[in-house]
Amino acid sequence: MNYNLAKDVIQLLEQFDAENTFSQYPSDIDGFKSWIYHQENKKAAYQKNIVWEGKENGRSPESAISTLLVHMNRYAKTYSKSAIAGSEFSTQEEFIYLINLKAFGEMTKTELIKKNIQDKPVGILIINRLIKNNWVKQTDSEKDKRTKVISITQKGMDALEKQMTNIRNATKIVSGNLTEDEKYELIALLNKLDHFHNPIFGRNIDSVNLIETVFSENFSNNN
Repeated sequence: MNYNLAKDVIQLLEQFDAENTFSQYPSDIDGFKSWIYHQENKKAAYQKNIVWEGKENGRSPESAISTLLVHMNRYAKTYSKSAIAGSEFSTQEEFIYLINLKAFGEMTKTELIKKNIQDKPVGILIINRLIKNNWVKQTDSEKDKRTKVISITQKGMDALEKQMTNIRNATKIVSGNLTEDEKYELIALLNKLDHFHNPIFGRNIDSVNLIETVFSENFSNNN
């Protein structure tokens, strides 16, 4: 039995039941099939109206998504660079590390680096700069004395606070002209992508084998 298919059908039934509150469709198999038919028609009409560069020449939606995510990353970095211009911060990663420590509390170096989705050598360099500036401190973990944890210092809090107005303004600019509903929808989609990619990143698969491994595990049956 295909349990994934059964799970998908149950989720569709739950959605049908939730959306059919005014009994637009009969609460039977025929009503369920009619609802699915209209849902697919609406989806097709919506997809037809979505355009992207190169679509008319056969460019895939996956290609457009990948390019647009790269573009958004570059735009965000540009605004982040402006947010720390003239400050004590050398890079945007420094204040992002501090923001994470402020938000989530003390953690090990490895946990902090993973939280910021970076390679360990690069992350260690950033943490060392933060320690040198006395923005963070390293102490023994209360849970395990053999483990060191990193926490933000008052000096780090002060350095962060000086730039928070610019940082908040930068994040608002990155969100652009999205409505509140669109922001929440985008968060949901990006969370879904993050939940897919984060475990893969954590496996530290060698670059030579990365694409082949991930593709074979997740997409080979789609061909």
